[in-house]
Amino acid sequence: MVISCWSAKGGAGTTVVSVSLALVLARRHPAGVLLVDLAGDVPAVLGLAEPTGPGVAGWVRAGTDVPADALARLEIDAAPGVGLLARGEGPIVAAERLEILAALLAADGRHVVVDCGTIRPGDPVAVVASAATASLLVTRPCYLALRRAVAAPIRPSGVILVDEPGRALDRADVEAVVGVPVRAELELDPGVARAVDAGLLTARLPRALQRALGAAA
Repeated sequence: MVISCWSAKGGAGTTVVSVSLALVLARRHPAGVLLVDLAGDVPAVLGLAEPTGPGVAGWVRAGTDVPADALARLEIDAAPGVGLLARGEGPIVAAERLEILAALLAADGRHVVVDCGTIRPGDPVAVVASAATASLLVTRPCYLALRRAVAAPIRPSGVILVDEPGRALDRADVEAVVGVPVRAELELDPGVARAVDAGLLTARLPRALQRALGAAA
């Protein structure tokens, strides 16, 4: 099963959701989880040093000069039960190569979580996000974010809603605008920010976050 997490507007919390979802799944499934970083911030959220070797971006740009099975050699151990394909440096631009990536991820025997970051019209990463078994839009109940979500190049299969106090819009409004169900609601929690800032999200994943994402997993 491949789960893609993406947003239509920056600052929604897509990377934290992706990492947390991978950690939740890793605790449930003995085979482990593959976490794919197409946005670039996953190592920082995991509290890891930035990987120095080649990443997914380089594999994509290499095209047929590098065999498809070379992707597996880029994987590093990120947390108990979690393998990481880091983004690496440079742009991700080859849509044809991303179609191969999507097929390889679908064939992996583990659950796969892909942090696709912010996707806008014309973004080739949409190829991977749309090919996933579950395509999850991470958004806040914000008019501007929902406006961009409607204009996004792909349609999600579900929404991870990051609630903010004081917003006029609620879950029902989000579902009505986007046209798909909210799979999980996450309350803004200072404890999550503290865990990320300290590099301790892996060891101290807040229980409220685990419970909320358990439904989406």
